[in-house]
Amino acid sequence: MDFSLSPTAQSLSQKIRTFLEQHVFPQEALYYQQLGGDSPHWRQWKVPPIMETWKAEARAQGLWNLFLPPHGSTGLSNCDYAPLAEIMGHSPIAPEIFNCNAPDTGNMEVLYKYGSDEQKERWLRPLMDGRIRSVFFMTEPDVASSDATNMQATCRVEGSEIVLNGRKWWSSGVGHPNCKVGIFMGVSDPDGPRHQRHAMVLVPLDSPGVKIERMLSVFHGYDAPFGHGEVSFTNVRLPLNTLIGGPGRGFEIAQGRLGPGRIHHCMRVIGAAERALKLLCERASKRTAFGKPLVELGGNRDIIADARMRIDMARLLTLKAAWLIDTVGIQGAMSEISQIKVIAPNMAQDVIDHAIQIHGGAGVSDDFPLAALYAYARVLRIADGPDEVHRNLIAKLEWKRQGLA
Repeated sequence: MDFSLSPTAQSLSQKIRTFLEQHVFPQEALYYQQLGGDSPHWRQWKVPPIMETWKAEARAQGLWNLFLPPHGSTGLSNCDYAPLAEIMGHSPIAPEIFNCNAPDTGNMEVLYKYGSDEQKERWLRPLMDGRIRSVFFMTEPDVASSDATNMQATCRVEGSEIVLNGRKWWSSGVGHPNCKVGIFMGVSDPDGPRHQRHAMVLVPLDSPGVKIERMLSVFHGYDAPFGHGEVSFTNVRLPLNTLIGGPGRGFEIAQGRLGPGRIHHCMRVIGAAERALKLLCERASKRTAFGKPLVELGGNRDIIADARMRIDMARLLTLKAAWLIDTVGIQGAMSEISQIKVIAPNMAQDVIDHAIQIHGGAGVSDDFPLAALYAYARVLRIADGPDEVHRNLIAKLEWKRQGLA
């Protein structure tokens, strides 16, 4: 396995790091000031002007759409993009600056791989330009959505239309003022084979019958200006050309979407752990208690050493998963993709928790980014499949690898 970066990726890595150090970190507080608070009243949310300034500068520097090789100016492999995602993960707001934030990245990949020319022109182009945002409608409130075959929402073909009904929640990004379209996954053929019953449909958010019911709080916050909404669909009638790929292909498209997306998530959360460790070390060296720097007290040196080792191990495994996707495809990397989805968020949660503890009361405030980073790591243990689902798949694949029935 060769994890060395291409010259292009090396250059981009340094440029992104410099961009964050010069523009973003010094002005993170300004971003949240301009955001104007975090409340459930999403219709009042606005995009901080500083975000648009950062995005324009990032695009001018060629730091744009780096995740999608055919459209970005870089042609990066998954292995090359992974370290860039890690650097972006140092700040919760950084991925959007480079038009590399979820769920837009996954939705753009779906449109690129499976969308028609008409769908690409209408929705992919403005997404790639950063003019609009999008949402992915999959999780449902009334069923255990870790098993997607439980899905109850429907998208039935009726003549020249497809009709959507159901309720979705944890629809991340639906509260954004610029969110204009969603990808809806629902049952199109309840009697078909288990993994050929579903379809994905492009849904303009202004379609009759689409209603944002509320925003859900996450650790007592609403994640403005993106939000995580509960959305109802009542006899939403759309033309058949809004189907992506055709009926019955929902699971196939979902698998193609989630492989690279999990690399992105895991590398970003590794970046969050790196920033937490940096802040931990700075605090432990500068603050004194009982006549000694904090680093000299208790088991803090062991905590720092363990954090360093666990971050590096998680990174190496994630890079291995990225390398396998590049070389043998998603099917050949299924176990590693699930392994990193368990290991990286758990590692980051622990490292960030230790950093919060070292900071004392300041660690749970908004004076430092640790509370936001912790929330991201904890949520990621549920998003894109909970730990238990991935552990089960890892065990099944290992059983098969051992030649056991």
